[in-house]
Amino acid sequence: MSDTELPQANRGLIAEFAHFLVHEKVWWMAPIVIVLALMVGFILFAEASPVLPFIYTL
Repeated sequence: MSDTELPQANRGLIAEFAHFLVHEKVWWMAPIVIVLALMVGFILFAEASPVLPFIYTL
């Protein structure tokens, strides 16, 4: 690392996103990302459970 580069903290994806929301004041993005994350979590849960055939018929 050269002297001209700024040190960067090793943060996780969620912490980096939270910092972005606070710094840029784009709070309207938070509900969109939360709903998308919940949908992905539900799809992954339903894919590995016996509930999938019932969801497919809906």
